[in-house]
Amino acid sequence: MTLEADPHDQAMVALVRPAGWGITAAADYDLVAIGGGTGGLVAATGAALMGARTALVERQLLGGDCLVHGCVPSKALLHAARVAHDARRGAEVGVDVGDVTIDFARVMAHVRRTRAQIAPDDSAATLAERGADVIFGTARFTGPRTLEIGGREVRFKRAIVATGARPFVPDIPGLAEHGLTNEQIFDLQELPERLVVVGGGPIGCELGQAFRRLGSQVTLLQRGPRLLPRDDPEASAILLEVLRGEGIDVRLQTTLAAVHRRDDGLRVQTGDGEHISCDQVLVATGRIPNTQGLGLEAAGVDHTRRGIVVDGRQRTSNRRIYAVGDVAQGPNFTHAAYAQAEWTVYNALTPLRRNPQTRPMPWATFTDPEVAHIGLDHAALQALGDRVHTVTLGFDHNDRARTDGHPLGFGRIHVRRGTDRILAATFVGRDAAELLGEVAVAMTHRKGLGAILDAIHPYPTRSWLTMYLANERQLQRLTPTLKTWLGRWFRWGLR
Repeated sequence: MTLEADPHDQAMVALVRPAGWGITAAADYDLVAIGGGTGGLVAATGAALMGARTALVERQLLGGDCLVHGCVPSKALLHAARVAHDARRGAEVGVDVGDVTIDFARVMAHVRRTRAQIAPDDSAATLAERGADVIFGTARFTGPRTLEIGGREVRFKRAIVATGARPFVPDIPGLAEHGLTNEQIFDLQELPERLVVVGGGPIGCELGQAFRRLGSQVTLLQRGPRLLPRDDPEASAILLEVLRGEGIDVRLQTTLAAVHRRDDGLRVQTGDGEHISCDQVLVATGRIPNTQGLGLEAAGVDHTRRGIVVDGRQRTSNRRIYAVGDVAQGPNFTHAAYAQAEWTVYNALTPLRRNPQTRPMPWATFTDPEVAHIGLDHAALQALGDRVHTVTLGFDHNDRARTDGHPLGFGRIHVRRGTDRILAATFVGRDAAELLGEVAVAMTHRKGLGAILDAIHPYPTRSWLTMYLANERQLQRLTPTLKTWLGRWFRWGLR
């Protein structure tokens, strides 16, 4: 089903690519944002609200990958899959619902309806109301401070490139012809009976689990020794156990050699010569930046295969041009693009100098259990060695997790030894990503665990796990010597 054929998608397109939208590029702008995803929308909105003459140029749909192919549809699908999974577990708490049946067409209608409901936030009309020109077309640099948009030359004082990234499809025989990426998977109208997922990162794990819970037989191929290689190894191990427990055939250290079309579907050949029959192949092997066709050379903007090279202020080698989000060699998260764009507008238009890269970066994989992290990654923490002190508590210590029947997982906070300064934190469990916000505030404002412990947390909530972690660290600092001196004071100093 194409975007034009579905009523929900028609509603979305009418907002993020309205027919007959009549804005023509002016000759001069204070700021031009190229790309209508999160980074471009935030940059253009911020600049326009500050009073700058602003244009946003988008060649496809406003909202970008997040709205159309990424965060929004994937989380809507994950929600449907979780509802099905929790319904099957109802008997554990005395709620019998009988057999759970999946109407996949209705599930996908829910995904598209959710996308259409969120589209107004990213719409052309909303951006225009805030004072920015929205121009649909292709922008190409023709010089250090000029662009060509629809055959018209446009001059700018500052430009922000926010063109995002696209799925990386490895050069493997048959994969490009027969594989689906996140750009096609949400167009499915029939549930694949057998699905092979290539890649054990966040996208592969999230969608692999979702399709399994909706009824597909799922085989997940991961070339490395564990899932989510950037995350805590114990978190990866817990997720691996859960996915296998739900019936996903997870194969670690397994590569893909070829994909062949057969009369009964597809056949995947692994690197060790095994053949797996399936109906669809989902490619989740990373992303590559969208730099092609931008004319970066004409603008004097340095770039590599990883994207546009930027400094701490997101400025490129051309001091008039900035880059944010997935195209700028940074972390491929919607919230990263948002945060970078928010501060880059100030760098571009005012004397303020803000470095968005100094703020601690959270990330989460929205499997069930969720795997959430902020701060230094596992490799960086390992490099610090004994300069790091780690506190860990399981969710089986958390009353809300136990009452909800989801005690699996843990919270782990890393501090610099001898202090309560937070270097990183990991949470693994049901809705674990919701716990990152409190830690993010503390880290951003250079507050330690003591600040978390001082705050009164509502009971019973999962946030008590964070408070208990902070308390556990304080208790560990009560050394035998300190206890001895305190004991003497209690006996002799109190009157």
